[in-house]
Amino acid sequence: MSGRSLDHTIHAFEFIEELDRLASPQAIIDAMERSFAQYGFENFIMPGLPHPEQQIESLVLLKKWPLGWYERYTRNSYDRHDPVIRLCRRTVQPFEWGEAHSDPETIPKGREIMHGAADFGMRQGYCLPIHGLNGFEACLSMSGPDLDLTPQTKPAIHLMSMYAFERARLVLAPSARPNPLTAREREALRWAALGKSAADTGEILGVTERTITAHIGSACAKLSAANKTHAVARALQHRLIEI
Repeated sequence: MSGRSLDHTIHAFEFIEELDRLASPQAIIDAMERSFAQYGFENFIMPGLPHPEQQIESLVLLKKWPLGWYERYTRNSYDRHDPVIRLCRRTVQPFEWGEAHSDPETIPKGREIMHGAADFGMRQGYCLPIHGLNGFEACLSMSGPDLDLTPQTKPAIHLMSMYAFERARLVLAPSARPNPLTAREREALRWAALGKSAADTGEILGVTERTITAHIGSACAKLSAANKTHAVARALQHRLIEI
């Protein structure tokens, strides 16, 4: 791990430690604003993905959006046509807004939405789909005029985003739960949180890489996590593992 990557990892864990001390949605918003600014993000929104009969404004957990854009977005039901929302429903992987292509024939309002966002300074963006047992149930979409998105920064942003979502959900709807993970699953996630690959963890624990991969897969299923990073974020949030 390079020194710069390590710096981003340290920053992510400092952010996680700060979130653990916060107990209100506004405090979480303030912490996100400070920490994500390091990567060029100025605005963000954390909504559930609405079904056809739902209004997106009723599903927003947290937001820091320009008021004028939020009012225009909800008034025009842009979520029904938003290329970012559409791609979010089709992938488990984080993506840049530029990857959410809008076909004028199939999504006639797509360009209107993206140009409208740019008018409010939201020219570039990054979106994290949040995966639940029944599909993609939420996302964290962030934006800014000039983003620092590199192979070194994206893993830290991913972990921070997943943890912010879990913390927001816990603060807004707290629920106690027993630890569903086995000792080996906890160990596999703990080493993953510290940046170790499955092969590294297998060597540390004296088992095969395939065994570690199986433990992580099982942990993901138990935690309704889309991937290893999501599982680590949930395990940390609910105190299922310790670093």
